[in-house]
This record gives sequence, structure tokens and C-alpha cells, in this order.
Amino acid sequence: MMKTWQAVKRLLPMMTIFGLILAGCGREDLSVLRPQGPAAESSFGLIKLSITIMIVVLLIVFALAAYVMIRFRRKPNQNEIPEQIEGNHRLEILWTVIPLILIVILAIPTVKQVFAAGNDHANDKNAVKVKVTGHQYWWEFQYPDYGVTTAQDLVIPTGKDIAFELETKDVLHSFWVPSLSGKLDTNPAGTINRFSFSAPKEGVYRGKCAELCGPSHGFMEFKVKAVSEEEFKQWIDSMKAPAVLPEDPALAETFKNQCLTCHAVGDQGIANAPNLTGIGSREAIAGILINDDTREDGAPVEENLKTWLHDPQNVKPGNLMPNPKDLGLSDAEIDGIAEYLANYKLD
Repeated sequence: MMKTWQAVKRLLPMMTIFGLILAGCGREDLSVLRPQGPAAESSFGLIKLSITIMIVVLLIVFALAAYVMIRFRRKPNQNEIPEQIEGNHRLEILWTVIPLILIVILAIPTVKQVFAAGNDHANDKNAVKVKVTGHQYWWEFQYPDYGVTTAQDLVIPTGKDIAFELETKDVLHSFWVPSLSGKLDTNPAGTINRFSFSAPKEGVYRGKCAELCGPSHGFMEFKVKAVSEEEFKQWIDSMKAPAVLPEDPALAETFKNQCLTCHAVGDQGIANAPNLTGIGSREAIAGILINDDTREDGAPVEENLKTWLHDPQNVKPGNLMPNPKDLGLSDAEIDGIAEYLANYKLD
């Protein structure tokens, strides 16, 4: 008994330290414990059910263990062997049947939820179709019914089912918005995965890649912006408006020759890299540089763009964005492009 207590005393401080470290790893905006949509609420219900079952089992086991330790403890001068219960069929049936019942109780809603998660609403005329493509290390969102492509900010109307079609252009990624739904992989080799979720309330929800995909996996974030139906239509119209290029002719020529060979704005350019239309209105630059100078972790959008354009590898190591300086752009040209993109906002 003394050795057991000594071991507990050694382990307790260590477990306390580990608990505090793990508690600091969580982020409120990336928590499955704050569901904001039907799919997430169903998953949260399963979590609560499984935890309840585990707590009940734990309490019963500890209560029985405490009862046995007190009721059948060795008494002073007691040397005979206690009565053995080996071969007690009643007890064996009891401790076999009870776990099976608990498993069935958990399995039925789990199986139901798994099949419900597979509803992709791809054939629903009222659903908004979105094609999601994972890249190292950014997300591309295409709206085939509207002829719109954007990046990093997924804009959806509230109350409507969003039918997703997921794929990847390189390695395996995993699309995950904890507040709205579970995660689903974007598989390579032309494999397409489908699922759906919806957001009943307006707001901004943080999403993340949940599959290790390279050195900047931890920075592969995106935002889901749930807006009203009217605001969504206005956003679509703004995205389809003709491109607005820099007023300075020399800067406009540099932007077309150096940036629009990979990117696109409005009806100009090639969208092999993130579409830059309305980038000044987005929640973040590169997914992680927050455009909000009122937040401790934020900064003005122009400052974030300069940070990104002057050294993209420092922001996201391993990304495929070439350094503008290696393309021959001067600091003044980079700052001019950053200012132009910061002011490129949607109406």
C-alpha cells in the first residue's frame, strides 16, 4: 500500500502539468464543443452520450471496487484463502451482457449519424454547390452554378444546405470546420468526396486542414462566412464584376505581367493560384494574418499584404508562392501592389 501511494505522489504532479499543457492547446474558435450547425450539434450529442456512458461505467466500477476493498479486506489474523467465484455463470453473464447493452445504446445513434453525414445534397436544387480544392497550403472554393471562384474565405448563405465536392491538387488534405461539421479528406488521384453542412446563424467560423500535409500544415486555415441570402447574392455580383487594375499604368503592367500569370482578379488572369478578387475584404491574408488592427493578433490588411509579399516563405514555409523579389520586383513595386490589393474591396 505504501509503494502504491509513493507512485501516486510521483505521478500526480506530472499528470497535473500535462493537464495544464493540454488545456492550453485548445482554441475556442476551433472547438467541437461549441456547435453552431445541425451536423456539429449531432456530433456533439454523440460526444455527450459517450462521455455519459463512460462516466456511469466509471462510477459503477469504482463503487464496486471500493465496496469489495472494504467489505472483503483481509482482517487481522485471517490466513485462510477467501471463497473463490471462478465459474460463477451468473456474474460472467452479467458483466458480458451489460457492456453489450451499452455498446448497442451508443452504436445506434452513431450509425445513424454516420449515414446522415454522408448526405451530400448534390441533387438538391435548393442547395448551394461548392467545389473545394486543397492546395499546399491554401483552399480554393468554386461555385459552379454561379461561375465564381475564390480562395480562403468560403461565403455561404445561412439556412441553406451547402453541397461540397472535395478534391486535392497535390497531397492529402482534410477539410474541417469544427463549429459546423466533422472533417472529410480531399483525396489525390482524382478521387472526389462529397458531404454537406449548413449554418443557421450569420457569423464567421474558422476552418482548418486536419491532415498533416507539409511544413505549413498548421497554417492551412480558412474562414467560413455565413451571410444572409441577400448579402450572398450581392457578394456573387461583386465577384463577377469586371476587374479593377491599379491606376498607375506602370504598376498595372507589372501586376499583369508578374501576378496575373498565376492569379486572377475579376475577369482577368489565370486562377492557378488564389483568386485575388476582393482580397481587401477578406478576413485574413494567407489564411493566418488577421485583417483587424483592433485584435491583438491582427493588423491592417495593407500591412499584412506587405508582410506576405515581401517574404512568403517566412509566413508559410514550403508554400509554392515565389518571392516577388526573385521575379525582379522592387520594394516600391511590391508595396504598390500591396496597397492596390488592400483597397480592392467588394461593394
